[in-house]
Amino acid sequence: MHPDSTRIRLQPANTQRIPFWGQLFLGLLWIAYTVALIVTGAGASDFQFLHILFLLFSLVYVGYVLVHNAPIFGTQSYLEFTPAYIVHKDGLFRPKQAFPAEDIAALELAPQQLRMQLKEGGSYSLSLRQVKGAKRKRIMREQVRAFAAKHGIALRDAQ
Repeated sequence: MHPDSTRIRLQPANTQRIPFWGQLFLGLLWIAYTVALIVTGAGASDFQFLHILFLLFSLVYVGYVLVHNAPIFGTQSYLEFTPAYIVHKDGLFRPKQAFPAEDIAALELAPQQLRMQLKEGGSYSLSLRQVKGAKRKRIMREQVRAFAAKHGIALRDAQ
């Protein structure tokens, strides 16, 4: 990370129908059930391979839930303000999106969104609902204002 950049951690977007703790409980229940079947030897000869396969899939599922929702391997969802770019990363399995300052025509800071108007005619909206905490929201707003002032980008603050 560049020494002059500021990275604001974003919470994962809760788009799943089952919340994080429910997914984790379900995965751990599957693991416990499969281990109990393996230890007790129920269907030992016929289904032992399927028990081990299901245990492996259950472990992979729990690992996926943890990696996707918890910052185990560092911050996976963030909004970063570098001296020349705004970088948005929306999760572990999604690519970074870098927006150079010279390509941004205008910024609009709404209560729940940061809208970027690009000089090529396109626009991009970043959801700020993932920014949790008053301190993080204040830092993020200060960074947007400083970035716009530094690069001479028109900023419309709708607050």
